[in-house]
Amino acid sequence: MQPVKAHVKNGRLVLDEPTDLPDGEVVELVPLDEVLARGGDYLDDEERARLHASIERGIEDSKAGRVVDAQEFMTKLRARTGAR
Repeated sequence: MQPVKAHVKNGRLVLDEPTDLPDGEVVELVPLDEVLARGGDYLDDEERARLHASIERGIEDSKAGRVVDAQEFMTKLRARTGAR
């Protein structure tokens, strides 16, 4: 689901657009300023370091030619799992 915008009216959050969430669905709302102040996510320093290291390994793999075609990979994966 894509993010939706809302505004505060009389202390209540009011969505600016319809949503396809089912009735009773619980959602967590966090002010955008808080998310941005945390770097755009909820990773701690150790998790962020692991993420960056993983990205760096992926870049190095790509530069070294250790890549596979995504379409071929998905075709083989579907064949192996019986998915369509």
